[in-house]
Amino acid sequence: MALQYKPTRMELSNLKKRRTVAIRGHKMMKDKRDELVRRFIVYARRNKKLRQETEEKLAKAMQSFVLARAVMSNNEVEEALLYPARAIAIDRSVQNVLSIPVPKLTMETQLDDFVYPYGFATTGADLDTAVQALAEILPLMLELAEVEKATSRLADEIEKTRRRVNALEYVMIPQFDAAIHDIQMKLEENDRGNTSRLMKTKEMLAKEAE
Repeated sequence: MALQYKPTRMELSNLKKRRTVAIRGHKMMKDKRDELVRRFIVYARRNKKLRQETEEKLAKAMQSFVLARAVMSNNEVEEALLYPARAIAIDRSVQNVLSIPVPKLTMETQLDDFVYPYGFATTGADLDTAVQALAEILPLMLELAEVEKATSRLADEIEKTRRRVNALEYVMIPQFDAAIHDIQMKLEENDRGNTSRLMKTKEMLAKEAE
């Protein structure tokens, strides 16, 4: 949208002030964008590392389950895993990253040490390995979910900030520059016209005095 203005000195002063504010805001938005990108890279790298680690541990846990199912019946596996080893509560809170709210997930358990939910008489070592692996994966999965959400929100904020920076840099500030230049040219033209009229008036007065 083009700027609406009148070619007056008051309007020129207001436009110069608005241009100064726009330039200051542009610098602040660029600094924010650069810091957002830096934080995003940190989260993206952490996200990649967590995802690889989680997928590797899940693959090993599933492999152990397959081996356990090979030596145990379906009923034995289902009975062993019928009850959870311990109660777990997930607490969700919010933390701010550059004023952007991102989720914070905290796992709380009733027992500090891991306990198998079954006896060892009818189960094999492969099932123990699988259950232990899944117990270790849960905190990783929570952290992965937390980091992935933070990464997504940072990406959205980077895009919003980028659009604002571009709007200021390529639209608003050039419009202010063009408007200021136009008003200055018109004011100078008016000044030249006034000066010319004043000189003609002086000449006429001088001729009348003679």
